[in-house]
Amino acid sequence: MLIDSTQLAKELNQATDPVVLVDVREPEEFEEGHLPHAKLIPLGEITTRAPKELSKEDNIVVYCAHGIRSLEGAMALNMLGFSRCRSLQGGIVAWVENQQASRL
Repeated sequence: MLIDSTQLAKELNQATDPVVLVDVREPEEFEEGHLPHAKLIPLGEITTRAPKELSKEDNIVVYCAHGIRSLEGAMALNMLGFSRCRSLQGGIVAWVENQQASRL
């Protein structure tokens, strides 16, 4: 149910099984910065919006700032029948750190 930032980077670069990124932070946090092509669905709206806005066949990665809310969001999606859903371990903070480290 977890994916780390290194594995996510690899999956984002492959075209065979596209990743749908879902940011469960609040709009203000999303505006400060987000992963490219991410869809904003705040955690409090995930159970009502996801069935209308996401496909149960999608390869979904949910993320937040540090990985706490995203784990909750991934579990909620799982209970709604989204079986291909994972949470980004460490959130966008880990993603940014990994991207910076890989450039060194």
